[in-house]
Amino acid sequence: MIKAGSIDKGTALLIKGTPYVVVEREFVNPGKGSAFVRLKLKSPSTGQVLRETYKTQDSVEDIIVSDKDCQYLYADNDSYHFMDLETYDQFEVPMQGFEDYKLLMKDGETYNIVFWEDKPLDIKIPFKVVYEVTEAQEAVKGDTVTGATKMVTVETGLQVKVPIFIKQGERIMINTETKEYVERVNQ
Repeated sequence: MIKAGSIDKGTALLIKGTPYVVVEREFVNPGKGSAFVRLKLKSPSTGQVLRETYKTQDSVEDIIVSDKDCQYLYADNDSYHFMDLETYDQFEVPMQGFEDYKLLMKDGETYNIVFWEDKPLDIKIPFKVVYEVTEAQEAVKGDTVTGATKMVTVETGLQVKVPIFIKQGERIMINTETKEYVERVNQ
């Protein structure tokens, strides 16, 4: 059991027999009354999103999880395929609940997988990742009325709005939570 006031983003909880991962956490200390925590939880197995509110002194059932570094191999129609870097065993993670990760993960890269009872519970993607721009239109000179941005496609197929000076073949850093351009990365 864990006190609700100690819950952080990424904490794994067991609610009504289903494992959930904390996606967002907000601490509220009103002028009157006791402080409380608002949580947005996501079930990796079902993709269900749950919003819960707890007083900071309430106890919530947390679960023991383990992490493993695994290499992302590829994705098919309904699963991501990974390889355990210690045992070289290959396993699948169902895509349900992680659909938007497909455009963020690069083949051959290492990602941290969170396991609970030998079942994959979460895939941890770094907060910022560098991608190569594979498709970009040429900027039109004098086209700054629209805020000087354009859409480009990166190596995973993700489309991102970037400044007009970004060209095909360049590398850019993207915030994986918001899927927004951060900066251009020099080779």
